Amino acid sequence: MDPHKAATADVDTSATGVPFSEALKFWLKLGLISFGGPAGQIAIMHRELVEQKRWISEKRFLHALNYCMLLPGPEAQQLATYIGWLMHRTWGGVVAGALFVLPSLLLLVALSGLYMAFGTVPVVAAILWGIKPAVAAIVLQALHRMATKTLKNPRKAPVLPALAAMSFIAISVFSVPFPWVVLVAALCGWMGQRWLPGQFAAGGGHGAGKATADHAPAWIDDDTPTPAHARFKPSRLALLVGVGALLWLLPMAALVAWQGWQGTLAQMGWFFTKAALLTFGGAYAVLPYVVQGAVEHFGWLTAAQMMDGLALGETTPGPLIMVVAFVGFVGGWGQPVLGPEALFWSGALAATVVTWFTFLPSFIFILAGGPLVESTHGKLQFTAPLAAISAAVVGVIASLALFFIVHLALPTGATGPFDAKALTLAAVAAVALLRYKVGIIPVIAACAVMGWLASLFV
Repeated sequence: MDPHKAATADVDTSATGVPFSEALKFWLKLGLISFGGPAGQIAIMHRELVEQKRWISEKRFLHALNYCMLLPGPEAQQLATYIGWLMHRTWGGVVAGALFVLPSLLLLVALSGLYMAFGTVPVVAAILWGIKPAVAAIVLQALHRMATKTLKNPRKAPVLPALAAMSFIAISVFSVPFPWVVLVAALCGWMGQRWLPGQFAAGGGHGAGKATADHAPAWIDDDTPTPAHARFKPSRLALLVGVGALLWLLPMAALVAWQGWQGTLAQMGWFFTKAALLTFGGAYAVLPYVVQGAVEHFGWLTAAQMMDGLALGETTPGPLIMVVAFVGFVGGWGQPVLGPEALFWSGALAATVVTWFTFLPSFIFILAGGPLVESTHGKLQFTAPLAAISAAVVGVIASLALFFIVHLALPTGATGPFDAKALTLAAVAAVALLRYKVGIIPVIAACAVMGWLASLFV
């Protein structure tokens, strides 16, 4: 029997003809090589899964991607979870999503430990000084990409640019909390789709690639019926939501019982749960919220350390939102939950707690809400609020860029010296990224070398 026909005929199981062991190898490989942010990670999956392995067709891949882009959270990790779930049920989704994150977590814990132990060594400090301008340039690049994708035609659709401008002013001038910016934008989108529907037409995704009509049939092809486990059932939704609630409540209850609600770990778990529900537009969109909470409110780390953490996140595989693991590590090190004699393990525990509460909602969204939300895809009542949120995110990322640029220029505060060299290096890095399309890793490496060389002549 033709294997493709067998895969499409057996719609009551998750077997797609791809052995689970083969999928496991790929998800582990993806977790180790997923550099380049969400666009690069999605491009890797498209090349491997659609064009080479033919595990899933172009249309099914883009359908999954569009769904993931409608959700808060890291879309590339959610896409891996979605495809793993579609191929091998719940366990396949859990493995795919976890392996997308786990290598990055282990690497960031190790790098964070080195950073806290040796970050003030002159050579290391010089390299980090050079990396910080690259981080500011990378945020500017993210702003350009998001604005280009979201605000496509400002003359014909001025409402979305207006929302972007208002969110920038709200965050940078009036310090409005990020959740309120998201809620107001969603409300504007919901009302706007009733009176100005043309202003809120949803844009496309990342543009993974062209049609693959010339390819051989995929195991999950355009006409492959939806597997039974991917069809919506109220009982299954209730079960998965219940399990997800327990996976949140039990660790939180343990942390509260151990250290109390005001304990560092419990507060980290609660704060990053809220952050996970607000990551519309990717990691750069939620970073202002993380800065407001982790830096300015809780004092888990400084603004300079936040920039260093973002630099480490850019140079490791996995979703950029993994910078929260660095935040947790530094906070756990500074407020050692396991005692002053166990600084590294305090940081590692805090990083693990933060990662758990940050990514748990993403798994629940895919495994529990996937079949339900898919049925609403393309309906303006659902997409218009998300289009408005995406526009607001442009303003939020602009406020983040301003935050980083100010801290580059005035690293010790408003009364300190002006660092013209750092701003110049940031401008050069921005030109390299935006004008000459140089990759992120080469730019970071070049800036690190420039920082080291500059220290030799000071």
